[in-house]
Amino acid sequence: MDACVRALKMAEIILKKGKDKAAWQLHPWVFSGAIATTGGKPTNGDVVRVYNDDREFIAYGYYNGESRVAIRLLEWNPAKQIDEDWWRARIRKAVGARASLFTNQTNTARLIFSEADFLPGLIADRFGDFISLQILTAGIERVKAIVIDELRQLLQPKGIYQREDGAARAHDGLMAEGGVLFGEHPPEFVDVIENGVSYKVNIAAGQKSGFYCDQRVNRLIVAQYAYGKKVLDCFCYSGGFSLNALKMGAAEVYSVDSSALAMETLGHNISENGLDSARHKAIQSDVNKQLKLFKEQNEKFDIVILDPPKYAPSRSSLEKASRAYKELNRLGLSLLQSGGLLATFSCSGAMDIDTFKQVLAWAALDAGKEIQFIYQFTQPEDHPIRASFPEGEYLKGLLCRVV
Repeated sequence: MDACVRALKMAEIILKKGKDKAAWQLHPWVFSGAIATTGGKPTNGDVVRVYNDDREFIAYGYYNGESRVAIRLLEWNPAKQIDEDWWRARIRKAVGARASLFTNQTNTARLIFSEADFLPGLIADRFGDFISLQILTAGIERVKAIVIDELRQLLQPKGIYQREDGAARAHDGLMAEGGVLFGEHPPEFVDVIENGVSYKVNIAAGQKSGFYCDQRVNRLIVAQYAYGKKVLDCFCYSGGFSLNALKMGAAEVYSVDSSALAMETLGHNISENGLDSARHKAIQSDVNKQLKLFKEQNEKFDIVILDPPKYAPSRSSLEKASRAYKELNRLGLSLLQSGGLLATFSCSGAMDIDTFKQVLAWAALDAGKEIQFIYQFTQPEDHPIRASFPEGEYLKGLLCRVV
């Protein structure tokens, strides 16, 4: 903890002329190509002072010479010190902003959302009595002990578990690492409740943090249309959309995912909520293949939900991803009855909403359907979008009606 700042030895970074505009505007990323000179010898994770070419102080940030994002800015007030108290205050502020989300109907949400909470590289999710952490940068790795201790004091969890994010950590020159950081190892299935629906969440082996709490509000919105309807939930994972649809009185729900663990977890969740399993059909399959099979069988649905994984991890992959999104949505639209609804999502930050609408227009044209956009989905308040960091707006979706 005592080495997290080393203020007297703090290195100084000078940015190239004309490369400081984003930093002045509170954007948290400084790319390696924007750096003119480095005074001192900062190591990965060191806090540095950042100046423009006229030697005017811009901000403090932490440095990483192995990352394309060489500096992640933290604080723009030169009078502040990036010490233990600073980190604890940031964590308290982020956690405190989510306090109202936790009720007797919901005990799971995101506690800390990286850059959006001025804590780049740190993601924390609460699942009942357990906290799941993703530590993605060398700067956060340096202060991990502070993070653990502050979360422990604030929330008194039974355990804090670090997800093993090998690919993400590799971008910052970090080795894959995971396991118990405090308290108990989470059981195979942790019991949580979201909007009155119970879930079995596998924190250690599940996808991402263990559960997609970013769809909390959107699940409720889609479920409002489900009464008496035949619903197809694709990439269902542990069944967020499926369970809400069944709870709201859907006549039939088909859930499709390629993961055996997802299907097992979904089965537990159906039982846990006392839902009618006769109205539910779980299909372990590749989604695109299953959609084509449904089309061959002339199967029709009233609601189709498409919540695929990230197809466009960067802007360079956007063109290829757009083709994949178009084909997926074409298949989904082809299974809808007239008047049917398509709830379709993209969690790719590189895919903006206007591009996504255009992709949907192309998909509808190829499917021979005319559609209306009747609702626009986004991420919930525990995944805030920082005004100076639009890249944090990753989740978008559209509710489309076939007319």
